[in-house]
Formats: sequence, structure tokens, C-alpha cells
Amino acid sequence: MERQVIMSPERKKLNSTRKSITHRFCINNHEGYLTVGLYEDGSPGELFITMSKEGSTVGGLMDGIGILVSLSLQHNTPLKTLVNKFKQTRFEPLGTTENPDIREVSSVLDYIFRWLELTFLTEKKEND
Repeated sequence: MERQVIMSPERKKLNSTRKSITHRFCINNHEGYLTVGLYEDGSPGELFITMSKEGSTVGGLMDGIGILVSLSLQHNTPLKTLVNKFKQTRFEPLGTTENPDIREVSSVLDYIFRWLELTFLTEKKEND
């Protein structure tokens, strides 16, 4: 029997020093921050999610989601694939936001991935 060689996907790490975007959000008085580390071409390569005044369980879950998204992006998973999978997920907290472009959300994940879509996948109008 012939032995199969399984190739592991190659990881494209970000430079040690890189630009980033930090975004504050609030969903029904639940405040959080997203920090996106950027590759040199301006595309996202890592995500950090910080929830203010939440317990260790929510904070730990958000850390885990950030790591999963970061590893996915660094292993060439298209951001659009992640957005399509996680947009419209539904769980508490949900409701209104302070963001005029994303007025209502069905979960924190819904907000995060809709914001990522607007920020990195939606072409800006020339007058913006």
C-alpha cells in the first residue's frame, strides 16, 4: 500500500509591525471593540474582539472567535466566505446599534461580520 503525503496549508503571517483599525461598537448597551491587523496591501489578517463589562465566558468566546478568524484569514480563507457564514447568526445580545450603517443586528457575530463586510468588501463610493 502506497503512503499518502498530506500537505498542510501554508500560513501567511503578518509582519511584526503592521497597521490596524480599531472600531468601537455598542449593541443594546453592550460595548465592544474590534481591532483588525492589516497586511501591507490593506487586507485584514487578524481580528481581536474585546467586550467591555462582560464576564469571562463571553470574553473567552470572543477571544476564541478572533483567533479562529485570524487563522482562517492567514490560511487564505476568503473574508467573503467567513462573512457569508457568520452574518445573520442569532443570539443575545441583539438589537439596535449606534452605527448608522448597521442599525439592527441579530447578534455580536452578526455585527462583527457585517462591519467587516462594509469595511473590507464593499467598494466605497467616489464621493465618500
